[in-house]
Amino acid sequence: MIPTIEWDGDQVRMVDQRKLPSEIEWYICRGYRDVIKAIEKMVIRGAPAIGVAAAMGLALGARSIRTKKTAAFKVRFKEIGEEMLHARPTAVNLRWAVERMIGLVEEMPGHPADEIKTSLRQESEKILAEDIEINRKMGMNGQGLIPEGATILTHCNAGSLATGGYGTALGVIRAAHERGKKIQVIADETRPWLQGLRLTAFELMEDGIPVSVIADNAAGSLMRQKRIDLVITGADRIAANGDVANKIGTYQVAVLAKTNKIPFYVAAPLSTIDPTIKTGEMIPVEQRGPEEISRFGKLELGPPGVQALNPAFDITPAKYVSAIITEKGVIKSPFRTGIRDLLRSS
Repeated sequence: MIPTIEWDGDQVRMVDQRKLPSEIEWYICRGYRDVIKAIEKMVIRGAPAIGVAAAMGLALGARSIRTKKTAAFKVRFKEIGEEMLHARPTAVNLRWAVERMIGLVEEMPGHPADEIKTSLRQESEKILAEDIEINRKMGMNGQGLIPEGATILTHCNAGSLATGGYGTALGVIRAAHERGKKIQVIADETRPWLQGLRLTAFELMEDGIPVSVIADNAAGSLMRQKRIDLVITGADRIAANGDVANKIGTYQVAVLAKTNKIPFYVAAPLSTIDPTIKTGEMIPVEQRGPEEISRFGKLELGPPGVQALNPAFDITPAKYVSAIITEKGVIKSPFRTGIRDLLRSS
C-alpha cells in the first residue's frame, strides 16, 4: 500500500490523489497553509486521512511560530487551528484532530515553545500510528459480517488512501480477504471525482482482491438481480442517533439496499462519531464548485455557463443502516443507546 501521508524530514508529504492511478506524485507541504490547500483541493481526502493531515499541519504551523513566550505561542497556535478548521466543514475528524493538538498545548503550561513544538510533532506521528491500528481492529470486528463468497458493493473510497493506512470499509474487506474468504467487490465509480474507479479499484487490484466498477446508477439494477450481498461504506461524520454523512450518493445506495433487503454497513472510527450532533439534519454539508460537475479535468462537458449543484456529501438516516463497525465493536439499533454506551466505555 502506498503511504497516504508521512513526515519527510521537516516537511509533510502526501500522495496526490488527484493524479492516481495514472501516476504517483508526492505533494510536499512545507507549512500549514500547504496542508490546508491540500485538504481543500482534494489532494488528500477521506475523514481519517484529513484528521491525520490536520495534526501534521498544526505541527508544521507550530514550527513557524517565532515567539518564545508560551502565552503568545498558545494564542497564535489557536489561530492556526481555527484556519485549519475551515478547510472542509463536514468531516468531523478534522475538528477532532485540531482539538486534540490544541489540548496538548493546553496541557503544557510553562513549557518552552521548542519543547511544545517537539511534542506536537510526536503527537501527530502518534495520531497516524493510532489510525492504522484502529483501522486494523475495525477490520477484524467487521469481517465477521461478511459471509464466504459474498459480493460487496462500496461507494467512494474508504481504503488506505482515505486513512492513515489499511482503511475503514476497505479495511473490513481486507480483513475478510486476509482470513481467506473468497469475496469480490463491486465499486461505484462515484461521481464527480471518481474515487471508486480511480482509488478503490486501484487499491483492491494492488491487493489481489477481485473488483469490478459500475456506474453509480447501476447499483439498484444489480441489487434487484440479487448480484449484491451487502454494502459497506465509510463515513465523514456520524450523528448521536446514527445518521451518517458520507460521500454524495450514499443515501440512494442505502435506500436501494433497504428496499432489496440487503445489509448496509458503515465502517468508521469512534473519532468520526460526533455526539454533539443530535441528528444528521444538523451536519453541515459542504457545497463545492460547479466546475467539478460541468468539467472533466480541463475539458468542458456542458454548455458554457451552465449552473450545477454540487453537494459533496449526503445524509443517510439511521433507519437505513444495519450496523456501524468501529474499532471498539459493532453497534446495532438502537444506535443512540449503542453509540452513547460505546463512547462512555472508551
